[in-house]
Amino acid sequence: MLVPGNDSLHFFTEGDVLYEAMLGSIANAKNTILLESYIFGDDEVGWKFAEALADKVRKGLEVLLHLDAAGTLLRTGNKLEKYLSSHGVRVQWFNRWTWRDPFRYNRRQHRKLLVIDKSDAYIGGFNIHRQSSHSIVGRERWRDAHVRFGNDLAMQAAEMFYAFWDGRVYWSIPENGGVTSVLVPNNSSECRYLLNCFITTLLACAKHFIYLTTPYFVPDTRTMKALINATGRGVDVRILVPGKSNVPLAHWAGHYIYSTLLQEGVRIYEYQPRLMHAKTIVVDGSWGTVGSSNFDYRSFFLNYELNLITRDSILCRKLRDQFLEDLSQADEVNAGRWSARGWSSRLYESVGWTLRSWL
Repeated sequence: MLVPGNDSLHFFTEGDVLYEAMLGSIANAKNTILLESYIFGDDEVGWKFAEALADKVRKGLEVLLHLDAAGTLLRTGNKLEKYLSSHGVRVQWFNRWTWRDPFRYNRRQHRKLLVIDKSDAYIGGFNIHRQSSHSIVGRERWRDAHVRFGNDLAMQAAEMFYAFWDGRVYWSIPENGGVTSVLVPNNSSECRYLLNCFITTLLACAKHFIYLTTPYFVPDTRTMKALINATGRGVDVRILVPGKSNVPLAHWAGHYIYSTLLQEGVRIYEYQPRLMHAKTIVVDGSWGTVGSSNFDYRSFFLNYELNLITRDSILCRKLRDQFLEDLSQADEVNAGRWSARGWSSRLYESVGWTLRSWL
């Protein structure tokens, strides 16, 4: 178990294990519970969390729940919302639809963050919903990734939660020399696209390998060049994406650039068993990132995201080992066969690529 004051990073890839740990942390909370989620389902998992949060309010704790209006659309029912509000959970909805400013709905709060008492925190790609639970949906559960941490990093997570809750979206990254891990949003007072800059820099520094896992692979020109330049330096660049996607347009948009990347030596794999929803990168075994950001236009330039970037050797090794294990259940895309695909596939891909900044 992670205890307050422990800097260890605990890695999760199974929803049931993660949810049990999160609910345990909530049960042990003494002062505050801060939770952000893109999806908070009106289902078995969502109700477990709702009841746990309500119980802590009854015991006098501050409980704040920040949800995205688009992500929870049709997923968080009126009954669940009324239950949370009536039991004292302070629920805030990010960018609910309004006729006065309809386009703000396109910018989403995509972060997944839980902070307990400013000393125990979780971040990653898991939403609060049944799709990630093996005990509920079985083998078809989503494959995802999350990390738990404590100490100063958890305090930073709490500060970032309160800032975003109050509408301060441009966070200033503290200058702490020598730290092993840092939480990075995609907006800061110094750089509007900070997370994109961080990731591009990591790719540019790679000497041996880049192992990238993402459910939605629609890179911008800058990050695509960083991947291609890495192969030119002799770096082993491998990308793992879902074989089947829950967002077909994004899937087709990613397919549009397969040929270019394959010709440049990038190796692409499609994960077969179930939906791959993890967002991780490990570079040379010495740098890694886990968080909410996909490798696409929306995450880099539209959504509000939050990632952990780390030099922790243990977590980087786990990210590498998990990536290689996932490859054993993936099919590699063959350049020759890919170039022979039909015109209908190419048409879908062109449509997806044209709409890439809106997916």
